[in-house]
Amino acid sequence: MKVLPTARELAGYALTAQHPLTRTWVDDHTRLELLSQQRELDVRLAHDLDIAAARAGRFAPGRPPEALLNRWADVGDGLRAMMSIRYEGEDARRPFVDATPLSRPLTERDVRSLVHVAGRVYGPLGPRYLRLWSAQPPGTFPRGGPDKRFMAAPLHTLRAGNGRPIPSELALTPAGSLRNYPQARLAYAAARDRHPDHARQAAPQSIEDLADTRAAGGLFDITVDGTWAGYVAASTDSDDTLGLPAYVVQELILTAEFRGRGYGPHLTTLLAHLLPDQERVLVGTIHAANRGALHAAESAGRADVGGWIQVGL
Repeated sequence: MKVLPTARELAGYALTAQHPLTRTWVDDHTRLELLSQQRELDVRLAHDLDIAAARAGRFAPGRPPEALLNRWADVGDGLRAMMSIRYEGEDARRPFVDATPLSRPLTERDVRSLVHVAGRVYGPLGPRYLRLWSAQPPGTFPRGGPDKRFMAAPLHTLRAGNGRPIPSELALTPAGSLRNYPQARLAYAAARDRHPDHARQAAPQSIEDLADTRAAGGLFDITVDGTWAGYVAASTDSDDTLGLPAYVVQELILTAEFRGRGYGPHLTTLLAHLLPDQERVLVGTIHAANRGALHAAESAGRADVGGWIQVGL
């Protein structure tokens, strides 16, 4: 029987797979502590039958709880993977297998074996794809389809901006209320109409989540000449930090009227000035197919430090 690794051991594996640029931002000890906290749930989901039973009841009625446990799987060629069954958007109709972390960084030759093991372990649950993570740039893995990329940079470097002056009409201010939430939902709907895949690539936060973010001081109104133009939200309460002390961009939406004016990079600069802890890193995920948003993030000084890939099952 394979011995289940500890959260600290999983954190060590995850750290070795990170982009080298991010290793210069935060010392390894701090990062290991944060990664260990984030990996505790992976270990629990590998043995806690009560949680597995609750998940089976919600996502896979009739399946035994054991079927939904995480597995520390032997993939071969010295590779092991923490595999788990996930559900995209908490939708029982969209199961996928996540294999993160791996006992060593992913290589192209590993993909076929990981697909085989994922299908063997979770095939009865009907997963649509295998999700893998790598610090390598997009296109490194020919079999992998696009998913979200992690765009990040230390806040203190983002405050400098991109060398261009911020348009005088553009402003970012702490949100005093959620009265503009319906307009934000309409902005997402308009983006979905223009780009049908947008609904799966990005979705509005619930009003409850935004209320929590606002209460923590992380929700900001975008205005153009005093007219409400969208939201930016950032939170420290997220697991999408790659083990970095981070603010995570939870929301960035402009209404249709103000899109296409080149405001995106300036919003990052304004946000960097408003967030209080300048020792943190700003992290946000952007789908690899959303070239406009990726370009805006890069123009603001954020770097692509890795991301997910999808391999069909």
